[in-house]
Amino acid sequence: MASAMVSVSPSTWQSLQIFYQWVLENGDQRTGGWLLVYSPLPVGGIFLCYLLIVWLGPKLMIYREPVNIKALLIIYNFSMVCLSAYMFYEFTASSWLANYSLVCQPVDYSETPLAMRMARVCWWFYFSKVIELTDTMFFILRKKNNQLTFLHVYHHGTMIFNWWAGVKYVAGGQSFLIGLINSFVHVVMYMYYGLAALGPQMPKYLWWKRYLTSLQLLQFFIVTIHTAVNFYADCDFPDSMNMVVLSYAFSLIALFSNFYYQSYISKKTKMA
Repeated sequence: MASAMVSVSPSTWQSLQIFYQWVLENGDQRTGGWLLVYSPLPVGGIFLCYLLIVWLGPKLMIYREPVNIKALLIIYNFSMVCLSAYMFYEFTASSWLANYSLVCQPVDYSETPLAMRMARVCWWFYFSKVIELTDTMFFILRKKNNQLTFLHVYHHGTMIFNWWAGVKYVAGGQSFLIGLINSFVHVVMYMYYGLAALGPQMPKYLWWKRYLTSLQLLQFFIVTIHTAVNFYADCDFPDSMNMVVLSYAFSLIALFSNFYYQSYISKKTKMA
């Protein structure tokens, strides 16, 4: 019995090593040397640190006063507006100049200027998701623990893995539309947060928060339709990636729909 257990353990470990080696070696050769792309271990470490901060941060702040980071919030949010606008422009320009199709767009793994331009903006989009983990830290420092919802942590924590895989294996192609739409949404979203950070005189000008949530929901429906259409097209784009995108989009539609209902419909009904 003991010898059987000993024989299982090395083979399991060897299988994991073989799989990990496959993960490392079967990616896009153009992006393998870029920051946080070659191996999933660094981004996995970032994710674990993020979860630790989410768990430990509120406990460390419980007897402390909220930190005044108004100036930092203004700089951060408007910087994210600029980064998102840059990415939106790059996704739009790269896809337009390369005559991308909305029905079927395989990844161009060549090193032509347009293919590399698309790959680079995909990396920036991925890296922006790492930067956006800072949103959570700001909530903790300001003791806005009511905003540390499952939706918030799930969305921020999983996007870094989704786009690690995107840049590692499919930097461009069908996935371009996700980055393009999400960059546009984030221009609007961080503009809202930036204006809100300016002070208590701003809320009367921010009546459009409900429509921002609607815009976020709309992007997930567009991505779902775009990905579903690709399944029926004879397209050289990995079905496995399409399945991941569809599953993720469905989960976000469910979570954001619940948020919309709880924030705008349920409250309005109770007030009536």
